Amino acid sequence: MLLQDPNLNVWLYNHATDMRCQYDGLAALVQSKLATSASSGDLFVFVNRRRTMIKILYYSKGGYCLWGKRLEEGRFQKVVGTAEKVLLNWAQLQCFIDGINWQKMAKSKRFIREDPV
Repeated sequence: MLLQDPNLNVWLYNHATDMRCQYDGLAALVQSKLATSASSGDLFVFVNRRRTMIKILYYSKGGYCLWGKRLEEGRFQKVVGTAEKVLLNWAQLQCFIDGINWQKMAKSKRFIREDPV
Protein backbone atom coordinates (compact mmCIF):
# COMPACT_ATOMS: atom_id res chain seq x y z
CA MET A 1 0.00 0.00 0.00
CA LEU A 2 1.30 3.42 -0.91
CA LEU A 3 1.79 5.68 2.09
CA GLN A 4 -0.89 8.33 2.37
CA ASP A 5 0.95 11.14 4.10
CA PRO A 6 0.48 14.60 2.60
CA ASN A 7 3.63 15.83 4.38
CA LEU A 8 6.00 13.54 2.45
CA ASN A 9 8.27 14.95 -0.21
CA VAL A 10 7.52 13.40 -3.60
CA TRP A 11 10.34 13.62 -6.14
CA LEU A 12 9.64 12.88 -9.79
CA TYR A 13 12.67 11.87 -11.84
CA ASN A 14 11.86 13.80 -15.01
CA HIS A 15 13.68 11.50 -17.47
CA ALA A 16 12.86 8.09 -18.87
CA THR A 17 13.79 5.17 -16.61
CA ASP A 18 14.43 1.54 -17.44
CA MET A 19 11.56 -0.28 -15.73
CA ARG A 20 13.64 -3.45 -15.40
CA CYS A 21 15.34 -1.72 -12.46
CA GLN A 22 14.23 -2.94 -9.07
CA TYR A 23 14.97 -1.78 -5.51
CA ASP A 24 18.75 -1.49 -5.65
CA GLY A 25 18.88 -0.10 -9.19
CA LEU A 26 16.34 2.62 -8.43
CA ALA A 27 18.03 3.43 -5.10
CA ALA A 28 21.35 3.84 -6.95
CA LEU A 29 19.60 6.08 -9.49
CA VAL A 30 18.25 8.25 -6.66
CA GLN A 31 21.72 8.60 -5.17
CA SER A 32 23.57 9.27 -8.43
CA LYS A 33 21.08 11.37 -10.43
CA LEU A 34 18.95 13.02 -7.75
CA ALA A 35 21.77 13.48 -5.21
CA THR A 36 19.53 12.30 -2.37
CA SER A 37 19.50 9.28 -0.10
CA ALA A 38 16.83 6.78 -1.09
CA SER A 39 16.37 5.88 2.58
CA SER A 40 15.35 9.44 3.50
CA GLY A 41 11.66 8.50 3.68
CA ASP A 42 10.75 10.56 0.59
CA LEU A 43 8.87 9.05 -2.35
CA PHE A 44 10.69 8.81 -5.68
CA VAL A 45 8.62 8.48 -8.86
CA PHE A 46 10.03 7.01 -12.08
CA VAL A 47 8.36 6.80 -15.52
CA ASN A 48 9.32 4.69 -18.54
CA ARG A 49 10.10 6.13 -21.98
CA ARG A 50 6.63 5.42 -23.43
CA ARG A 51 5.03 6.92 -20.28
CA THR A 52 2.83 3.87 -19.78
CA MET A 53 4.40 2.64 -16.54
CA ILE A 54 5.46 4.22 -13.26
CA LYS A 55 7.30 2.96 -10.19
CA ILE A 56 7.44 4.67 -6.83
CA LEU A 57 10.30 3.81 -4.49
CA TYR A 58 10.24 4.65 -0.80
CA TYR A 59 11.86 3.48 2.42
CA SER A 60 9.63 2.35 5.26
CA LYS A 61 10.29 0.46 8.50
CA GLY A 62 13.72 -0.93 7.68
CA GLY A 63 13.34 -1.70 3.98
CA TYR A 64 12.59 -0.43 0.53
CA CYS A 65 9.06 -0.58 -0.87
CA LEU A 66 8.23 -0.44 -4.55
CA TRP A 67 4.82 0.48 -5.92
CA GLY A 68 4.04 0.26 -9.62
CA LYS A 69 1.30 0.93 -12.13
CA ARG A 70 1.08 -0.08 -15.77
CA LEU A 71 -1.54 1.48 -18.01
CA GLU A 72 -3.42 -0.71 -20.47
CA GLU A 73 -4.24 2.36 -22.57
CA GLY A 74 -3.28 6.01 -22.45
CA ARG A 75 -0.14 7.63 -21.05
CA PHE A 76 0.97 9.41 -17.92
CA GLN A 77 1.18 13.18 -18.30
CA LYS A 78 4.51 14.83 -19.08
CA VAL A 79 5.51 17.18 -16.27
CA VAL A 80 6.59 20.55 -17.63
CA GLY A 81 10.15 21.55 -16.82
CA THR A 82 13.73 20.76 -17.68
CA ALA A 83 14.92 19.96 -14.17
CA GLU A 84 16.09 16.42 -13.51
CA LYS A 85 13.91 16.18 -10.42
CA VAL A 86 10.58 17.86 -9.79
CA LEU A 87 9.02 18.25 -6.35
CA LEU A 88 5.35 17.27 -6.32
CA ASN A 89 2.85 17.67 -3.53
CA TRP A 90 0.49 14.87 -2.51
CA ALA A 91 -2.42 16.18 -4.60
CA GLN A 92 -0.23 16.45 -7.70
CA LEU A 93 0.97 12.87 -7.20
CA GLN A 94 -2.62 11.65 -6.99
CA CYS A 95 -3.50 13.60 -10.16
CA PHE A 96 -0.42 12.20 -11.91
CA ILE A 97 -1.35 8.60 -11.00
CA ASP A 98 -5.00 9.13 -12.02
CA GLY A 99 -4.13 10.78 -15.35
CA ILE A 100 -5.34 14.26 -14.48
CA ASN A 101 -3.25 17.07 -15.97
CA TRP A 102 -3.10 19.53 -13.06
CA GLN A 103 -0.63 21.76 -14.94
CA LYS A 104 -3.27 23.02 -17.38
CA MET A 105 -6.01 23.53 -14.83
CA ALA A 106 -6.53 26.99 -13.41
CA LYS A 107 -6.55 27.15 -9.65
CA SER A 108 -9.68 28.93 -8.53
CA LYS A 109 -9.86 31.30 -5.62
CA ARG A 110 -11.17 29.78 -2.40
CA PHE A 111 -13.08 31.46 0.37
CA ILE A 112 -11.46 30.92 3.75
CA ARG A 113 -13.82 31.21 6.63
CA GLU A 114 -12.31 32.52 9.81
CA ASP A 115 -13.98 31.29 12.96
CA PRO A 116 -14.88 34.02 15.46
CA VAL A 117 -12.74 34.04 18.54
